[in-house]
Amino acid sequence: MTTESELKIPVQDLGLVRNRLRTTDAQLVQPTQREVNLLFDTHDGRLASGGHVLRLRAVADRNLVTFKGAASYRGAIKERDEIEMEVSDGESAAAILGRLGLRTTMRYEKDREIWLVDDVTVTLDHTPMGDYVEVEGMPRELYGVARMLGLDPLTAVPGSYVSLWQQYRSARPELGLPADMVFPT
Repeated sequence: MTTESELKIPVQDLGLVRNRLRTTDAQLVQPTQREVNLLFDTHDGRLASGGHVLRLRAVADRNLVTFKGAASYRGAIKERDEIEMEVSDGESAAAILGRLGLRTTMRYEKDREIWLVDDVTVTLDHTPMGDYVEVEGMPRELYGVARMLGLDPLTAVPGSYVSLWQQYRSARPELGLPADMVFPT
């Protein structure tokens, strides 16, 4: 089990951040790839009501099952416990979770590019509601890396992509957006 510490900062132009990463000693770890995430919960929503997340993520040829504990905040930094394991067959993993009485509650997609700045992971996320940069690592390093990239850590938003999508949909009922955060086909 690890503790995840991150800043999630909305941006207008991922290209500007990418260019700053290229002019530093940052290393590209993963070029842009589509991620498909499925969230699972009990029929009574016990996981979500406790602030927990059970996710199955598919990206390229990898499938990851992740459990996240309830989030807490220290300033703009979100922290939560995380347990993650890779599984060889995502469809079988989803079937097992279903047989255990869990149901899929949401699907969300994003196009993610991953960089490493020393020991800090920087992800450039393009989502159906806009673009975000996540800066993840040791809390003492996050603000400095964000500033180095030209980002203001104080503009970090609390919450997950799920809660941000729910807020985005609620603020735009005229768009008739789906409950799932997916790219139009």
